[in-house]
Amino acid sequence: MVIKPAVLKLGGSVITNKREPMTPNMPEIERLSREIARAKVSQLILIHGGGSYGHPLAEQYALKEGYKEQTQLVGFSKTHQAMVALNKLVVDALIRQNMAAVGLQPSSLVVTSSGRIRSIEEQPLRNMLEMGFLPVFYGDAVLDSDLGFTILSGDQLAAFLAVQLGASKIILGADVDGLYTSDPKSDPSARLIRRATLSDLRNMEHEIEKARVTDVTGGMAGKMLELMPAVGKKISALIVNAATPNNIYKALKGERVIGTTIVKG
Repeated sequence: MVIKPAVLKLGGSVITNKREPMTPNMPEIERLSREIARAKVSQLILIHGGGSYGHPLAEQYALKEGYKEQTQLVGFSKTHQAMVALNKLVVDALIRQNMAAVGLQPSSLVVTSSGRIRSIEEQPLRNMLEMGFLPVFYGDAVLDSDLGFTILSGDQLAAFLAVQLGASKIILGADVDGLYTSDPKSDPSARLIRRATLSDLRNMEHEIEKARVTDVTGGMAGKMLELMPAVGKKISALIVNAATPNNIYKALKGERVIGTTIVKG
């Protein structure tokens, strides 16, 4: 069987309440699960962010910067367990929609080097896709050959898997309608960029890099930088607002939807 999956990343800000630690947004999780099930995508990899589960703990224990002291080991464990708990809620919601969803732990399959994925055990994932399972990954605390450990963002994982598996497309479900000329949450004059090319992203790279401190995994700026290698391989990417009902369904079905499409150009 030819493996050419769609890769869907759901932002943690959509599936959790980021103002309250360890608080899921169950109505959104259930709605998104229904949309994914209704879309009936034959090969799909789902990845979700950490939101109020992983981010506060990762920041508290400074895990992204790597191993500095013994107390961080417990922080690694707490962060990982928080993400396992959120992943279970997502997987359970998908199973309620009669989908063969299986949670996969990045910390068991991935090794990074200076924060970048160095290797990933692909065979179990390929076997799952061939059999018709829905693998569900998440951003995680992972071992790192240089730093000891670090935080692996769901965005980096999504782009890496898309390249490795020759994905048909990447869909990023964020809490905004797409890529804007400035932050739409603070600038009312911000304009949505409906279409961007790899060249456009490279022209914006310096500004993107300056903005990359919005959260522990990079925010929208980080998403743009992570997408560039995949777009360079002619894998189109679409950023949509996952908090808007039916956007994820439409994106999975290839229907017209408000968002930002990014192509090689």
